[in-house]
Amino acid sequence: MHNSGIMNAWSVVALLLCFGCEQCAYGNPAKLLQLTAEGFKEHVHTGNTCLVYFGKHADQLVQKFVEQLEMSAVALEDYGISVVLVNCSEENVVHYCTEKEVMRKAYLFRGADVLRSFEIDTIFDVNAIVSHMLFTVLFNEVRYVHTPAELVGVERLAKGKTDLVMGHVPALGLPEHRALMEAAFVYGGKYQFVQTTGAPLLKHMGIADASPAQARLWFLHCNAVSRPSEPCPHTLMKKPLSTINIHTFLQLMEAPVLVEADVDPDEVDVIYNHLNAPVLFLFARTETLHMDRSTAETVAWSLRGEIGLVLIHRDSPRVKTPPSYNTAYRLPHKEVKYFTLKNIEEVVSLIRGHPFQEDEEEEEDEEQWTSLDVLDDEVAESVYRDRGVMLDTESVLELTGNTFSTAVTQNDLTVVLFYVKWDTVSMAFLQQYVEVADALEDVNDITVASVDCGEWTCVCRDQNVSSFPLVLLFRLGVDTQSYRGMLGTESLYRFILLSHLSIPFSLSSSDEVLSFLEGDLYSRYSSLSPVRVLGLFTPDDPDVAMFEESAKFLRGEMILGLFKHKEAERWVHEHSVMLPAVLVSHGPEVPRKSYSLHLSTLQEIISDIRRATLDTFPELTVENLPCYLELKKPLLIMFVGGEESPENLRSLEEMRKAERTGRLGSWLPCWIHLGRTPAGRTVLETYLSYIPPLPALVLSQLSSVGHVYHFPTERPLLSDNIIHWLQRIDNNQEQPAGVIPDQSWRPPVPFYDFLAVMDEEVPGYAAQQRPKEKPVGRKEVDDEQKKRAGKEMTFKPQSTSYHTEL
Repeated sequence: MHNSGIMNAWSVVALLLCFGCEQCAYGNPAKLLQLTAEGFKEHVHTGNTCLVYFGKHADQLVQKFVEQLEMSAVALEDYGISVVLVNCSEENVVHYCTEKEVMRKAYLFRGADVLRSFEIDTIFDVNAIVSHMLFTVLFNEVRYVHTPAELVGVERLAKGKTDLVMGHVPALGLPEHRALMEAAFVYGGKYQFVQTTGAPLLKHMGIADASPAQARLWFLHCNAVSRPSEPCPHTLMKKPLSTINIHTFLQLMEAPVLVEADVDPDEVDVIYNHLNAPVLFLFARTETLHMDRSTAETVAWSLRGEIGLVLIHRDSPRVKTPPSYNTAYRLPHKEVKYFTLKNIEEVVSLIRGHPFQEDEEEEEDEEQWTSLDVLDDEVAESVYRDRGVMLDTESVLELTGNTFSTAVTQNDLTVVLFYVKWDTVSMAFLQQYVEVADALEDVNDITVASVDCGEWTCVCRDQNVSSFPLVLLFRLGVDTQSYRGMLGTESLYRFILLSHLSIPFSLSSSDEVLSFLEGDLYSRYSSLSPVRVLGLFTPDDPDVAMFEESAKFLRGEMILGLFKHKEAERWVHEHSVMLPAVLVSHGPEVPRKSYSLHLSTLQEIISDIRRATLDTFPELTVENLPCYLELKKPLLIMFVGGEESPENLRSLEEMRKAERTGRLGSWLPCWIHLGRTPAGRTVLETYLSYIPPLPALVLSQLSSVGHVYHFPTERPLLSDNIIHWLQRIDNNQEQPAGVIPDQSWRPPVPFYDFLAVMDEEVPGYAAQQRPKEKPVGRKEVDDEQKKRAGKEMTFKPQSTSYHTEL
């Protein structure tokens, strides 16, 4: 494919002419081959590479895909790949025209062999089709790396032999991915191409403050490195990833670092002019030529890939530039401009500034992104702040479409995180997930894994994953269980260990029942959950199976036991309930609660058990608040300070006394510790518009008119006073201290109109195009350059930054 110089030259011409022109890319859908079953068999036997789609009864979605397929046929033809459509409504191709496969997949054939199949929602447009096909065809030539260690291994093999071209794309199938694959097709015989989609390599390449959503390309100068211990210097392409820009960048990498001339800058004709690259001119004198040349080389290396640099011999009789000018530069197709600069830093600032950009366009883009920045919440902020942190994910098994089924069927318990890299919540939770995996490394029979749904959409679709992040637990012979708790380390860790238990525990005697309720039996699990629920049934009760099924559903939330025995009658008699029943224990010194079960449906018994485990005077936290809000009762909240003062303890005890009277059934008495739950301070201030002296008692009627009542600070916080105050509120004798506004929460600024951006790319068709990347500011570019300086300078000539004319 890459052996011939003629082939390389022709491919470059095809790329520059065809993919730089919209008409070429979309102009001739007739190149799509529509074949019969017999024609398909004859076509694959030619041995050529072809993309084949078997379809029938096309709906609107499929019709859109066929349109994209037609437009991609012209582009793929330049790479020797034909595009074939077989209508299964009229033809029958064995193994392909089936109800299961038809319309869902397209197949890449090389001869009669299938190289790979693609879900049609993966190859959703021309860019995705072309990039995926080339990536598959070039599979053995383009190395895929994810970690710095893998890249170092590729560098080690390339040193002294070839240079590397590494591209980072946020996801496969994007226009940047297509541009990288097209470049690999053309230049794959000259350079070793490397591709990555992960963020860990960004920091390794010196970009600590960067968004993983931005595509980038580096040229690693490994060919000139002879010592195995010496790293390969690299040059970052500053322009967006496009076919033209990559071609220009690689040509600049092949061009001389420094060109010398003895004519005025206006008359210099060098390769940079033909590459539409800016050209910087420095001047030198004969007596200091060695020093000036060395300094110019240093500047050239620091700006390589951005400009071309020409050193003008001022002593030449053909050089008429006035001595007052010591620097000049020329933009593509523009006149040369002359400057008088003081030092090398000013030269670099001149290049790194804005002269080579369109000011109006940059200001417009900045205004658009300013609104987007306001939309970021605390989660996005934390992910952005930690974007340079490289996660050690060795303890998490990364699953693919090929390994998923095997993994979840070979282990006793497999915990799988389904996530996407563009979702900030997913990336924030991924850090917590890795911590959980590290903590579970020594636990037998538990495998912690993950699936990137951005790359393996087929796996996530088969598991009905519709929201991210999602944690599913897979057990042999048991239905899949989803994690419904907080996205935090402690909560998930506790859930996984509790889910590993074979519950309900079957108890065989009253002694075991007592030991179970007091926490002595299975005491090693007491730290995971203080709540224990025991189901009491007669030996012949047919509803035991429903309780066992509900216990399996509640795995991970609590510890459940089952006492199916004739002595169950004695236990329910002692607790004044009827069989079947549940006993709930919160610890040996806490009074047990008992409830009769109404076994009508599985969902009802699950709800009854959950309600039975709720505390009658709970401490509200961010984690348990949703459970108590489901009761739909007004919240009677005692806000206590962070310090453990006698006044706090007395107030809480008075609330417990009021609760034990049984006269607070219409409300949910609860309390918030502002030290353990700092968000409670914000809640209190929202209710009252200020922070009152603590402890403070507040009644919040969220489910009715939104009134908030504050217990008068001048009255003693006693149980009788609390009950009397609530009665006055019921009788409309108390004035509310505040009102919770009944209004929807809206974003602070209008959402960014991505569809409008798509239509700008392709008028009238909002395809899966991406808006322009947020422009990197001057300061960020300078910072990145400083961080890369050490690595890049290892390849530069050793010299001072002194120049005789600067």
